[in-house]
Amino acid sequence: MTALALSTNQTLWWITLAVGLVVAIVVWILLERLRRAVVEVDRSVEVLWTMGKRLAQNTSTTYLLATTKERGVELLEELEEHRAAANGGRT
Repeated sequence: MTALALSTNQTLWWITLAVGLVVAIVVWILLERLRRAVVEVDRSVEVLWTMGKRLAQNTSTTYLLATTKERGVELLEELEEHRAAANGGRT
């Protein structure tokens, strides 16, 4: 009777250890999948951040376009005046 109880007790412990090992492996697999997803999200965020910085650099001086246009119009008017003066007042 004692040998049977000892054998049953050991069997239950081995079953418990096996179930614990299976649970540990499943948890490890799930954590690895989560880690890979986080790494992919991190890469995507890094690319998005870089593109956002480039966009900000490329558009940081757009407020100067109005001034550039005004100066271009002034330059064109000045050139027309010089052309008229060079042609003796004829356009």
